[in-house]
Amino acid sequence: MIPVLEAVPNFSEGRDLEKVEALVDAITKKGVDILDWSADPDHHRSVVTYIGDPRSVISASLAAAEFAVREFDLSRHRGLHPRIGALDVLPFVPLRGLHMSDAIAAAHEVGQAISSLGVPVFFYGEASDPPGRGLAELRRGGIESLLDGFREGRKPDLPSSAMFPHPTAGATCVGARDVLLAWNVVVAGIDEEQAKSIASKIRERDGGFFGVRALGLYLHQREQAQISMNIEDPTRTAPEVVYAEITQAASEMGGEVLEVEVIGMLPDTLVLPGSESRLDLLNIDPTRILSFRVDKYVQTRERREKIPHDPS
Repeated sequence: MIPVLEAVPNFSEGRDLEKVEALVDAITKKGVDILDWSADPDHHRSVVTYIGDPRSVISASLAAAEFAVREFDLSRHRGLHPRIGALDVLPFVPLRGLHMSDAIAAAHEVGQAISSLGVPVFFYGEASDPPGRGLAELRRGGIESLLDGFREGRKPDLPSSAMFPHPTAGATCVGARDVLLAWNVVVAGIDEEQAKSIASKIRERDGGFFGVRALGLYLHQREQAQISMNIEDPTRTAPEVVYAEITQAASEMGGEVLEVEVIGMLPDTLVLPGSESRLDLLNIDPTRILSFRVDKYVQTRERREKIPHDPS
């Protein structure tokens, strides 16, 4: 079976599209398939999704880290999204023919290489020891909370002796996880405090839905509020149930849901019959469905390598 590993790095740059496109080009040159990339000026953040064999994905991730250290300056970064690094988050996801242990091994190898660039590394998700460390605790207060140095209880994994973040690249969170849903719901007619109230209502930490991480934001360039979310296990927490809760809460506040934005790829749970209408995801492009793109990648590799197709 052809192994497929996914990486979904998040970068603290969403306004200089020339640089973001150069970053995507640097990743592509390492032989991976770019599934999706996006840049958001309000969040001042870009996200790139790519898949390939583990060695190619590791190589591409190192190229991405080197680019971020060289080209992005976190000391001048101002954006809505919490962040502690130029390459802020780098998760590895085992998709086909791999186990979580393979994603953890990739995370640890890349984390070691990033630390050799002078960028302190925190491991999270399944890659942390013990497993399960969350991103929220690592990024609370943003890079500003780390400028006076790493305090006890919040020291990086690599190198353990690091006293301060990198002056321009900050620190990087490297992890291993399963497929999740990263998405935003855009709401008109409510303000930032109301958006934060909705986010608090749905996120797990405040008693909401299991595995939901949510922020309430106001996008000044669009003049609209946004509920920015991750659903860490969309098989256990149905996205349409979360969406219905947001819609009802917004309506009670006099607001109206305008659109849903999926960041990266669409998990299969989001495109089951009926889900697209409930989530207002009209005219879904098959190239945004993760399983469709993985199948296409595997079939292309099989033809190239003349490996007989195994339908199992």
